[in-house]
Amino acid sequence: MPVILPETIVRRRCAALIPYARNARTHSDQQVAQIAASIREFGFTNPVLIDEEDGVIAGHGRVLAAHVLGLDEVPCIVLAHLTPAQRRAYVLADNKLALNAGWDLEMLSLEIGELGEAGFDLSLTGFDEFELGELFAERTQGRTDPDDAPEPPAHPVAGGRQLVGSRRQGFDDVRIRGGRGDLLRTERTPIWSAAAWISFTFCS
Repeated sequence: MPVILPETIVRRRCAALIPYARNARTHSDQQVAQIAASIREFGFTNPVLIDEEDGVIAGHGRVLAAHVLGLDEVPCIVLAHLTPAQRRAYVLADNKLALNAGWDLEMLSLEIGELGEAGFDLSLTGFDEFELGELFAERTQGRTDPDDAPEPPAHPVAGGRQLVGSRRQGFDDVRIRGGRGDLLRTERTPIWSAAAWISFTFCS
């Protein structure tokens, strides 16, 4: 069976596009706002996929974002070759196949780190504050001078938090076990919050 390649991209009025009534994929207001911000920054780079009657097959979130941006028209590709069953299946596949991909965390932290250092708005990548904090922790792991570590509190409380300077710091118990599983000792280890790390990285 030959692979079908789209030959043309057409424009359709947003008001004329019909969302699929049984679309199982949901889009929160926050996510639609993220898509709208991405379109504003990069352009409408991913056409909406529709059938011959302007029914949306893939791109429901992009259509919602177009409404937020006040766009009258959006680029579309008409998938006239699909059977009704194929259209229904592709509504699912278009979303699920992308979710099945993974990340090279080393390369991802490198890219995110360099974009941040260049002053790019990292929220446009779709990663939230917590995820960015985890990536920066991965990027800088092993590069911190032990002598630069903050002093532990005089009277630490298990599971507690202490404000150090202008940054909030938490402490977790780290239990180190021997080869036979015997508890040897308990240490107090500082853990920086993701928000504090991002603030320190980009605002200091």
